[in-house]
Amino acid sequence: MKEYIFKFEMKVRDYECDLQGVVNNSNYQHYMEHTRHEYMEALGENFGRLHEKGIDAFVSKVEIKFKHSLRSGDKFLSCMNIRREGIKLIFEQDIYRMSDDMLATSGKVEVVIVENGKLTRGDYFDQIITSLK
Repeated sequence: MKEYIFKFEMKVRDYECDLQGVVNNSNYQHYMEHTRHEYMEALGENFGRLHEKGIDAFVSKVEIKFKHSLRSGDKFLSCMNIRREGIKLIFEQDIYRMSDDMLATSGKVEVVIVENGKLTRGDYFDQIITSLK
């Protein structure tokens, strides 16, 4: 497993699985979203407070590669890194099944920042990225 700035443990719930008994593909995006929110909470911030300050982070693109399926009851580790690419923040997110460290999914989530209704570089997030180095 490579190095990550944030890891969050979760468990697959029955209702997240489809007819084949595996996690429905859309739930992996939910897991990644939840991980980004937990990351912000770990930093002492959250998206609700940011919104009140006039700062909104919007997902502009999501790519997910499905490698191995998770099943009901599987514990997994949702991991992420963050970097800047021009105006976008890029979240590289991987999900590993904990029983055998098998990579289940690998994702790339692009986020843009709108401050007071205007698209910006999101300098607020540069402080976060810089503090991680």
